[in-house]
Amino acid sequence: MAQTAAVVVESTPSEGSRAASGSDFAPLLRSVKERGLLERRHGWYAREIAVNLLSLTGVVTGLVAIGDSWWTLLLAPVLAVLGARTAFIGHDAGHSQITGDKKAGRVIGLVHGNLLLGMSYAWWNDKHNRHHANPNHIDKDPDVLADVLVFTSGQAGKRTGFRRWLTRNQAWLFFPLTLLEGIALKVHGFRDLRRQPPRERAVEALLLVTHVVAYTALLLTVLSPLRALAFAVLHQVLFGLHLGMSFAPNHKGMEMPDPDGERWGHLRRQVLTSRNVRGGVLTDWFLGGLNYQIEHHLFPSMPRPHLRRAQPLVRAYCREMGIPYAETGLVDSYRQALRHMYEVGEPLRVE
Repeated sequence: MAQTAAVVVESTPSEGSRAASGSDFAPLLRSVKERGLLERRHGWYAREIAVNLLSLTGVVTGLVAIGDSWWTLLLAPVLAVLGARTAFIGHDAGHSQITGDKKAGRVIGLVHGNLLLGMSYAWWNDKHNRHHANPNHIDKDPDVLADVLVFTSGQAGKRTGFRRWLTRNQAWLFFPLTLLEGIALKVHGFRDLRRQPPRERAVEALLLVTHVVAYTALLLTVLSPLRALAFAVLHQVLFGLHLGMSFAPNHKGMEMPDPDGERWGHLRRQVLTSRNVRGGVLTDWFLGGLNYQIEHHLFPSMPRPHLRRAQPLVRAYCREMGIPYAETGLVDSYRQALRHMYEVGEPLRVE
């Protein structure tokens, strides 16, 4: 799909045909390694984790200090934002950005995913790795399989009943639906326990249950049932919205490989299906570095603070190879994603 209003860097086709698709990525990888951009940033992540944990502790302390009052609802948005920060750390742990030690990375992921958020680290990691291997592939990427939302006209044509109505209106319903994302992630995690090996299942289940019990006990100990319910609802819907706003711009409306067509190499597969979001320090913070989606997909283990430094190298290399490099502003990224979903549902609105 064409990237309307996006910044697309490209060159003549002859420049892109100079190398076979299988070797396109090697020179870029070598350049990135030479600059040390794949070296881990233990100190940076230690500070991120410490600040996040202290902030979470501060919110809990504030909740207890304020007590049974409607004023505690002011802490729910803060907790939602910190929840997203926690999810970003779990995401980075899953990609081995924080440490090369798999056991240590899993512990970080379990603490930030299962214990602090009530989300299954094993479920998310499995799903997310399959997405990275084949982004936007209609048969292999779990993020574009037909579910509540659909992403191709072929998927839309198979919808019936209530799901057909959802597809007709999915562009308008997208952000309201993200309000449920935080809860949906928890439900998926519990369901996935049946798939996991016994030892992994025991650890995951224990931490998930501990989160639910601790979260419920905290709210019901400090607040009346009505205020506890209001706090939980506000916290969870804002958490889901934040995550939805962070992930929505990344791939929706970008190229979708033809399952029966030409097989792309790693460089084209990751660049053509991803979209970057322009911005400064605030955008980097709000989106957890996912605004450098192209660089992240090319180098999943690259530490988050290095993605901005890698961007000029990747952009220049894509220009040299004649590969479109999609980059746009935050608002326009949402507009492009919503336009794609609107167009997919269009045939169902003109029946």
